[in-house]
Amino acid sequence: MRRAPRARLAAVGVATTCALFVAGCGAANEGGGGGEAAGGGVSGTISGAGASSQQAAMQAWIAGFNEANPDATVNYDPVGSGGGRTQFVEGGTQFAGSDAYIKDEQLEQARERCGGEIIEIPNYVSPIAVIYNLPGVADLNLSAATMAGIFNGTITTWNAPEITAENPGVELPATGITPVHRSDESGTTENFTEFLGAAAGDVWTEEPDGNWPIQGGEAAQGTSGVVGAVGAGEGAIGYADASQAGDLGTAKLRVGDQDVEATPEAAAQILEESQRVEGQGDGSFAFDLNRTAEGGAYPIVLVSYLIGCQTYSDQAQADVTKAFFDYVVSDEGQQAAAQAAGSAPLSETLRGQITPVIDGITAAG
Repeated sequence: MRRAPRARLAAVGVATTCALFVAGCGAANEGGGGGEAAGGGVSGTISGAGASSQQAAMQAWIAGFNEANPDATVNYDPVGSGGGRTQFVEGGTQFAGSDAYIKDEQLEQARERCGGEIIEIPNYVSPIAVIYNLPGVADLNLSAATMAGIFNGTITTWNAPEITAENPGVELPATGITPVHRSDESGTTENFTEFLGAAAGDVWTEEPDGNWPIQGGEAAQGTSGVVGAVGAGEGAIGYADASQAGDLGTAKLRVGDQDVEATPEAAAQILEESQRVEGQGDGSFAFDLNRTAEGGAYPIVLVSYLIGCQTYSDQAQADVTKAFFDYVVSDEGQQAAAQAAGSAPLSETLRGQITPVIDGITAAG
């Protein structure tokens, strides 16, 4: 894949279950600066669907948006990234939330659906935590290779030599390991498998995929399903948006000579070492993530995107979409998501690049 010159960017934004969010929504200032649109606000209805990882953040964005413009309505159904992208390209929604950027044939379908170029903006950056249920083990360190062995089924007990070697002094039981993965197509899965392949390619030989690529283990629907399955089974381990980990253990990742925690700050560092993807169009801010970055960065991350059209057939839909996207990336919106979902807010540099693209959303004719 061809890449644009390296983008040196500061922190970006972060943060699930399967319920439909419906709320009246308000507009942001021109330029993404606040919650009220110039001229008193917008009215109309837009619908979106997609990443369940954005649930907590989306609730905060919709609530804040609603305060400004009660005559506008935003619906969001967290069906998962794959389902959200499909609904968008088929014209069933005005926007999608996705934990992986749109690509290949689906990108062309999206352009056809929009009658032109798409908009693709990172609105949420989150560490993907490796969560586990192992009573008595409060701290756990795992290298990428050991994670890969656990999830491909070659490491089967918690006291396996590979795990004990990385956790000296920790009393690990002989309990069998039950790896839990997503049953639905998921950007979280795609990001996790991309990391395993990049950082532990000798052990994990599968290509990155939004569908779990190997047999075995336990499957669960959505982020909440994975968290629930891990919580219900002693010896279970899974992967989920860090904001949803709850009381489960979260493993530290051995990166170089450091054991790095899954924090938003550590995850946000990845974008400073990553590149924008070429070929997506001028309105796309998709990133090719550096999965082997060191220096305290946590490379098991997802960058979640809002995907929309540059041009809509309906003026009200264009107005509400622009206003909602503006609010999401505004400082106010990013701070709301940070408080609700533990996200790292967008940098001023990146916001300054994104806002003109959002403000260019128009209606045909």
